[in-house]
Amino acid sequence: MSINVFTDGSAKGNPGKGGYGIIIKDNDSCVEMSKGFRLTTNNRMELLAVIVALEKIEKTEKKIIVTSDSKYVIDAVTKGWVFNWEKKGFKKKKNPDLWKRFLKIYPKNKILFKWVPGHSGHIENEKCDELAVNASTHEELEIDIFFENSQKEPPNLFS
Repeated sequence: MSINVFTDGSAKGNPGKGGYGIIIKDNDSCVEMSKGFRLTTNNRMELLAVIVALEKIEKTEKKIIVTSDSKYVIDAVTKGWVFNWEKKGFKKKKNPDLWKRFLKIYPKNKILFKWVPGHSGHIENEKCDELAVNASTHEELEIDIFFENSQKEPPNLFS
């Protein structure tokens, strides 16, 4: 028995308006979730989708299978990069806020990661892409505070 999680992220402009889409299948239940942001990146949305999905799942003895088209997320975890980044304090790494959040939830359950090529006809991945893109088109979008604050120009003290 397993819980199947499917995720995708999107950003138009990268950075630009973005969103994530999630499908969680457990036995006969299926939950879809999405959220849009006014300024973010594709990688942030790919990672945030995985985090939000895992945060929704209670501690369980079931294996959780996360399927994503994000090599950024899948490789960072399966190849152990994120654990090395953590040891080095995420120096010069993007999205430390999200990776730290991921690492808090990751040990809670037994999680396996599976990569699928994007836009290859995988039914759930295509649906997650649709959810992510649609979420990014809403009029009222969330603020990706960490990202937006990191994009602000420091004041010019010499002008």
